[in-house]
Amino acid sequence: MSQIELIGISGPILTEAQQALVQSCAAVVVSRRHLPLVAGLDCRRIDITPMAVMLTQVTEALPTGNVAVLASGDPLFYGIGRTLIARFGAERVVVHPALSAVQLACARFCIPWDDLALLSLHGRSGQDIPGQVLRHAKVLLFTDQHNSPDRVAATLLAVLQECDDVDRIETIRIRVAENLGLADERLISGSLVEIAAQTFAPLNMMLVEQSPLPETFRFGLREIEIHHSRGLITKDEVRAATLHRLRLPATGVFWDIGGGSGSVSLEAARLNPELAVYTVEKNPEALQNIRANIKQYGAYNIHLINGEAPEALAGLPAPDRIFIGGSGKRLEAIIETAVAQLTEGGRIVINAVLAATETTAVQCLQRLHLKVTSSTLAVTRREYPGGEFRVFNPITLITGDK
Repeated sequence: MSQIELIGISGPILTEAQQALVQSCAAVVVSRRHLPLVAGLDCRRIDITPMAVMLTQVTEALPTGNVAVLASGDPLFYGIGRTLIARFGAERVVVHPALSAVQLACARFCIPWDDLALLSLHGRSGQDIPGQVLRHAKVLLFTDQHNSPDRVAATLLAVLQECDDVDRIETIRIRVAENLGLADERLISGSLVEIAAQTFAPLNMMLVEQSPLPETFRFGLREIEIHHSRGLITKDEVRAATLHRLRLPATGVFWDIGGGSGSVSLEAARLNPELAVYTVEKNPEALQNIRANIKQYGAYNIHLINGEAPEALAGLPAPDRIFIGGSGKRLEAIIETAVAQLTEGGRIVINAVLAATETTAVQCLQRLHLKVTSSTLAVTRREYPGGEFRVFNPITLITGDK
C-alpha cells in the first residue's frame, strides 16, 4: 500500500536523503515557498493550497505510488500532519520531522522553553488576543498576516492604555524572529511601543515576556478585594451561586449586562481565562472600578462595553451565557434582545431583588420558550467571636435554558 512521506524542512535546501525520498515518490505536495527546493527534481507537483483540492489530488495520486509532502519544521506541531493523519490514517503517513519553528526561535532567543506557553493566532479575532497573551509570563506566538507582530503589539498597547496599566506597558518585552533558518533571518527586540512602530516579514515568531501576577487561587475573591462603590457589589455568596448557575464553558462568549463593579465578570474571567467576557455598563464610576479590577488582576479577557442595554448589545458576538445583574427598568427589552442572540443550548441567569423583577423575568423567559427555574437565596453573616448577625435582602436567581 502506497504511503505519504511527510517531510519536515529546516533550512534553505533539501538534504541528499530528502531529495532521494522525494524523487522516489509519484508526486510531491509543495508550497510556493518550498518550490525552489524541488526545482531540479522530476516528479509531479501538487500545490498545498487550497487544502481541499490538495487532499483530493493526493487521494488520486496514491494508487500510482507514494506521495511526498513538504512542510516547515515539525509537521505534527501546528502543522499539516494532523490534517493528513485524519484524512488518510496514521498507518499511511510516515513522518520525517525537522526542527520546529519553536525550537529554532527559542535557540535564537537563548531561552528554555519547557515552561513556555504557545499560542497560535491563526484565525483569532484581534479582540481575543490581549486576554490570551497577557495571562502568561512568557508566551510564544504563531502570527499570521492579520495578526502580525506590530498589530499584536498595538492591540496590547491600546488595551493596557485603556486600563492605565502603565507598569505592564513599561515592563513587557517583545522579541521577534523573522525568516528562521533562511539567509535573511533577522532578530528584533523592543517594547510594545517600539514593536508597534515597525513592520515585519510574514514568516515570523513573536515572544512576549512580562512579570507574572501572583495567583494563589482561581476563585473566591472577597468584596473587599474588588474595587466597587458604596456597597454596590454582588455579595460573595450570591456571586458564587450565580457562577454555579451559569455553568460557564471553558471557551466561548459570556455577556454580563449591567456589570456594576464587574465582580461576576472578574470571577468568570479568572475561572475561565479562555472565555471572552463582555461586560456592559453605562455608569462612569462603575466603569472606572471595572477597569481597576481588570488591571489589578490582569483579567484582560474582559471586554468592557461602555453603554446601555439593549442598544449596547448590538454587534457583540453571540453569547453562550448571559448574566443580567442590572437592567435600569428595561428588563423585558434587554431579555428579548439578549435571548435572540443566545446560542442554541445557551443559558441566561437573572438576579432579582424585587418581586416585580422576578415576575417580569420569569414571564418574559417563558414567553420566549426557554425552560425556566428559580432559586431564592437568603444570606446571613456572622463573624466570631461575638459578632452580630447581618441579614441581607433575599436574591432570586432565575435561570433560562434555550
